[in-house]
Amino acid sequence: MRDIRHASLLTLSVMVASIPGMALAQQLPPSAASPDASREAALPNLPGSGPYPAIMETDASLPNHVIYRPSNLAKMRARKLGVVLWGNGGCSADGASARQHLLEIASHGYLVIAPGRILSGPSATESPAPRAADTPPGQLPPVATTSADLRAGLDWALAQNADKASRYAKRIDPAMTAASGHSCGGLQALELAPDLRIHALIINNSGIFADGSNPIRGISVNKAMLKRIHTPVIYILGGPSDIAYPNGTDDFKRIDHVPAALVNLPVGHGGTFGKPYGGAVAQVAVDWLEWQLRGDLTAGRSFTGPACRLCVAPGFTIERKKID
Repeated sequence: MRDIRHASLLTLSVMVASIPGMALAQQLPPSAASPDASREAALPNLPGSGPYPAIMETDASLPNHVIYRPSNLAKMRARKLGVVLWGNGGCSADGASARQHLLEIASHGYLVIAPGRILSGPSATESPAPRAADTPPGQLPPVATTSADLRAGLDWALAQNADKASRYAKRIDPAMTAASGHSCGGLQALELAPDLRIHALIINNSGIFADGSNPIRGISVNKAMLKRIHTPVIYILGGPSDIAYPNGTDDFKRIDHVPAALVNLPVGHGGTFGKPYGGAVAQVAVDWLEWQLRGDLTAGRSFTGPACRLCVAPGFTIERKKID
């Protein structure tokens, strides 16, 4: 099964690499950034390609969050759930903005938690709030979610694991937790990174501003924070046309104390989040999580060795530090 999935990664990389890079004027959630936004928004909620078909839902015990999980938790038997805290593109309140990507991750045995509500896709129950009238053109409005919302998701998951009455009781491994996010949401993941309960990082199309500025209202980051990362970290960027490319590549240059990877796929800032099964980027994310959190050396072959999968996959480039 894993060999089939990795063959799929290479096939997806060929398809995705043929898409022209999208040079964007601002950091937006993928639902707004993709030229195929309407078609992708109409896609059904695919269950992911992993062994545990996933669903997207809300839970009254965690207000204003969207949860992605295997639909049949009993099917996991003794296998523990990992937890992924997700920051939405644009730091928006649309917890469904990367639903295909997050369903794919969940289908491999993860509980994925995104702040906000289901504001896009065929199961949306409400529309996003209108853009703030006082927001200058070319800038983001004040953030609708914060890194505190990601932390709330982590607190909730660990409490559920300890609650005998919860469906998640003793099903979560507290040592298998990761923070991730897209664009502005990647900055939220970096804000959460110093939390010692986090064990891996995935930063998508993001990075701390290389010029030292802090232009997003509600986000407070600086390059000194990179020294507080205590886990392996991967940056997945969309190539030179990605508006976050200078920031993410500069972050990677500065990180020298933990294992780090910088992966580029030239699809621009919007990534492949809205593609079926999250496209090629989701496969990279799953392999990073499986390797870092579960110790899966087969998944690790996407990143390790002179002929690593991402070293030879069409369209991809990879740089590595402290990774053999």
